[in-house]
Amino acid sequence: MPDSYIIEVNSQTAGIVVRGSGGYCFFASSHRFNRLEGQLFRNAREAERAARKLMNGGEKEAA
Repeated sequence: MPDSYIIEVNSQTAGIVVRGSGGYCFFASSHRFNRLEGQLFRNAREAERAARKLMNGGEKEAA
């Protein structure tokens, strides 16, 4: 299992997550995603969902 993942939303790089002892830590690659900086996620998919939600203005995603 990889120790880091690149998180992309709509072909824009949101940041990377790096696995540590407490989960995956988010490192933002643009100011748009700074609210996620340093947050811990259980997995990369959870971080991607958070970045997507932030990009969509906090609106609920369509299923």
